[in-house]
Amino acid sequence: MSDKPKTAAIEVENLSKTYREGLFSRRLDALRGVTLHVSAGQIFGLLGPNGAGKTTLIKILLGIIRKTGGDAWLLGHPAGHRAGRLRVGYLPEHLRMPPHHTALSALDYYGRLSGMSGRDIRARSQQLLLEVGLPADRHRDRVKKYSKGMLQRLGLAQALLHDPDLLILDEPTDGLDPVGRRHVRDLLGRLRAAGKTIFLNSHLLLEVEMVCDRVAILNRGQLRGMGTPAELAERSHQGLRLRLLLSGAADSIRSAVQGSDATITAAGDGLTEVALTLADQAAVDQCIDQLRQRAISIVGLSRQRATLEDTFLALLDADRRDDPGDVVAATAVESP
Repeated sequence: MSDKPKTAAIEVENLSKTYREGLFSRRLDALRGVTLHVSAGQIFGLLGPNGAGKTTLIKILLGIIRKTGGDAWLLGHPAGHRAGRLRVGYLPEHLRMPPHHTALSALDYYGRLSGMSGRDIRARSQQLLLEVGLPADRHRDRVKKYSKGMLQRLGLAQALLHDPDLLILDEPTDGLDPVGRRHVRDLLGRLRAAGKTIFLNSHLLLEVEMVCDRVAILNRGQLRGMGTPAELAERSHQGLRLRLLLSGAADSIRSAVQGSDATITAAGDGLTEVALTLADQAAVDQCIDQLRQRAISIVGLSRQRATLEDTFLALLDADRRDDPGDVVAATAVESP
């Protein structure tokens, strides 16, 4: 496979990966014809349930496993090519570090694996550890004393140490508290502003929505949607989602919103909260008329914006309805 023109950080075309398992060579399709494009300078999110094929895709890009079919390029080079891998910083989901290391000795070890000189490693290490939020008084502690969040910060530092053009981050905020997650989001924003490309996999959909320029959703080894978070949310949005705060008899409220698949909960102080989805503005007007005819006061009304989580769950529900008996093939093979 020849080098791809360097117009994208990651380019994947009709990529497939099939495993054979067991005595009778059971076929397991981890990826099935995946095509995606990640432009340089973007933060790109890869989403999917467990076993969707996300880790398989990342391992093919890094050359850890081989593809079955299709093509993949990393920074203009065929996936796995040394020239491309040297410009990548990688944070795996479950990074393991030898427990005898300190943060500084671990960075020295990983930096030398990346071809850095001892002088360059020392020049970058302490400031970089501070940037990822690891306190200076813990830099010389052995990593066996670190919390999960501290190990995650150190893992992010090792991925950044050799100043890569592309960062591939698998669950980068795993183990971090809300303050730590905010810190990482801010750091990713600064890296993007500096021209870096970030390809991340996360189960925290709200964080992905806040930080990513574009998102791809994988399920059962297939690409189910791709675009900006706002574009994907709009595609999944059917009807108008409303949240009402009402004052009136509970029976009257239930009667007014019957048939609209409403969720009704007590809101305290004699108020009732109703969440419902209506087909269009005419249906909204009709619902309001029915409430007023029953002498129900509308204390509050808000329209709810569709979220990336709505899109994600809608796509998974659609897949289950299309083939409820299907087993996610990648589940047995994605983690190793």
